[in-house]
Amino acid sequence: MLRKCLSSFSGDYAEMRFHERKSTYIRIAAGELEDASYLKNAGVGVRALVNGSWGFSSTNVLERSAIEGSLRDAEKAAKVASQNRTEKVEGLADVKLARGAFHPVVNDPIENHSLEEKMNLVIEAEKTAKDESKDVKSAISVYSELVDRKMVANTDGAEFELHDVKPEFYVYAVASENGDRVAAAKTASVTGGWKDLWRRNEPQQLALDACDLASKLLHAKHAKGESATVILEPSLVGLISHEAIGHTVEADFVLSGSITKGKLGQKLASELVTLVDSGNPPEDSHGTGNVLVDDEGVPARTTRIIEDGVLKSYLHDRETALIFKTEPTGNARAFEYTDEPIIRMTNTYILPGDHSLEEMIEDVKEGYLMRGAGGGQADSNAEFMFEVDEAYRIEKGEVKELLRGVTINGQAFDVLKSVDAIGKDFLLDIGVGYCGKFQRAKVDGGGGALRCRAIIGGRQEG
Repeated sequence: MLRKCLSSFSGDYAEMRFHERKSTYIRIAAGELEDASYLKNAGVGVRALVNGSWGFSSTNVLERSAIEGSLRDAEKAAKVASQNRTEKVEGLADVKLARGAFHPVVNDPIENHSLEEKMNLVIEAEKTAKDESKDVKSAISVYSELVDRKMVANTDGAEFELHDVKPEFYVYAVASENGDRVAAAKTASVTGGWKDLWRRNEPQQLALDACDLASKLLHAKHAKGESATVILEPSLVGLISHEAIGHTVEADFVLSGSITKGKLGQKLASELVTLVDSGNPPEDSHGTGNVLVDDEGVPARTTRIIEDGVLKSYLHDRETALIFKTEPTGNARAFEYTDEPIIRMTNTYILPGDHSLEEMIEDVKEGYLMRGAGGGQADSNAEFMFEVDEAYRIEKGEVKELLRGVTINGQAFDVLKSVDAIGKDFLLDIGVGYCGKFQRAKVDGGGGALRCRAIIGGRQEG
């Protein structure tokens, strides 16, 4: 029907995207069920390019007359916008567009597991995290899933059906003593099925690990602030790759003046570093950021953003690809049918090297081993500050005590220039939650462990 609706369009370009989403969310806190919801929504988003300007409309009425009405609304919006736009859209880059059906790799579909089973799992995980240690006074456990079906057609020939499923789970434990509080979380997130979600740890083990870490952190000392050699495990590598580097190479931000503007071909990192974005990573078929085809119909590909330390590419939709005279990179994504596609990352990571973690630690006289990404922020200059879930002091090649309240700071490209070893064990590990650039998106990141220099934030004690 979408193709038939498009037949009446007379502008430069139009696309129609039917999107059906089924979402489940279960949250247990302090022993009580706080939220249990199952939502299903569906609609069609319509985007039109007329006289060098975009117009967008959407409808949740799935009848031909309503969809054709949205197309007329999008066309009108584009014409009005064109009257007030001085810099026109010159067109869209040519690329072979997707046709057919696309499905993710799924082991044991989540639809095979009932809502009751998922709720019991969340209840038991919260109870385990709360009851396992006397230090832990409260816990939160959450399971959620997104099951998507899209059908997309555009006037340039794309016509495809895309299926996607992204379940996630996390447990959060809070330990306290004499008014002193500390929290720890353990997570799991994939594109795939039930077995894929628990491929690294079962939910009860995640609950035990969160409880154990919170208890240990409660009794740990703070780190001292200093510039130090650090070994970042993949979750922190992913966070820096996404937040501190990735957003600076999204072409819409580049056009707005991000720090990487005009730096293609320049050396911005150690020659050991190759940083990529891939909607279908060959290293892991279950990355949370997997997108087999983007919402403009561009099939997933692996884009080498930094190769051997040199900036090679930005991330593009078809519009910016034409501006930069290159190919689209499959990064045009819309979260809901009510959203327009914009440039978003998928799975952003640093390719693994040839060191074992033990070898990387052995060569450190004094430093830190860091694991687990907490909150934080990064700006358009690639300056960042992130909380670290677990930080261990390294002395003479041996891992010593756990420290608490540790942050890592720096300028991301300076940190990447200091990399002198990369681990060979690959992991995508930041898939829980959402990236929030104007609209939400599921993303992931990671790579091999990095040994580099960074500024450590801590607290002066005594």
